[in-house]
This record gives sequence, structure tokens and C-alpha cells, in this order.
Amino acid sequence: MNDLLRAFAERGDIAHLALLLWALGASAAFWRTLVELGRASERFDGFVRELARFNASLDDPS
Repeated sequence: MNDLLRAFAERGDIAHLALLLWALGASAAFWRTLVELGRASERFDGFVRELARFNASLDDPS
């Protein structure tokens, strides 16, 4: 990793390194957001399913 940083510094590509780090961080945050959105969707789906089951038990005449 140190060699990689030195190569960027010697060529004067510090801005490219900063852009790469920003892009990696933004991509990781976006991926994390998508994972959490998927989990929230699953929880909401489970809630709606349980609510439908509860409503069906109240409508059942037996």
C-alpha cells in the first residue's frame, strides 16, 4: 500500500488518488444504503403479511 501511495505522489497524481478514495467511499455508502433499504423492505413486507393474517382471523366466522 505504501508503494502505491509513493507511486501516486511521485507522479503528482494526488488529486486522482483523492478522487479514487472519494469514489470508493461513495460507492460503499451507496451499497450500504441499498442493503439497508432491502432489509427495511423485508421488514415492511413481514408487517403487512402479519396485518393481513390478523385481519383474516377477525373476518373468519369460525
